[in-house]
Amino acid sequence: MSKHVPVCGLFETHLTVSNLQRSIAFYREVMGLQLAFEVPEHNAAFFWIGDHSCYSSRHSMLGLWSVGTIPLGLNLHVAFEVGAIKDLLDAPKRLKDQGIVPLSFFGTESMEPSVIGWMPAAAIYFKDPDGNLIEYLTMLDDNLRRPETGIISWSEWIARNR
Repeated sequence: MSKHVPVCGLFETHLTVSNLQRSIAFYREVMGLQLAFEVPEHNAAFFWIGDHSCYSSRHSMLGLWSVGTIPLGLNLHVAFEVGAIKDLLDAPKRLKDQGIVPLSFFGTESMEPSVIGWMPAAAIYFKDPDGNLIEYLTMLDDNLRRPETGIISWSEWIARNR
């Protein structure tokens, strides 16, 4: 097993905004992006990036967060797409072997990915040497979409979907 996790591409980035509804209108109407999910209780919205003629509609994402609402206390982070779930499941060990602390969605140390039910996707987080938050993310089968589950651990996701 190599030390690094194979990265397929840049999956998502996040921006802080001063007025979420104004920004949703801008990215939908001016930029033509497809609103994927809005989370009013967290003042956040997510857009799929990519016209169906170019990519799958689940190829890249833009997250918008009202100032001060993004989880983990950071305003921005970068997510890299990992193509194979096996590589994502191995990522915490690979990171740990290099002295890097793998984190859950909620910022606690974790040796398993978190699952974001509405996408659905599995992700593991960590920080670079400057403290920037980095995410490895693998999209899961669209038929498994479960928005009501929120964000849960990989083991809980597996138990619920058996």
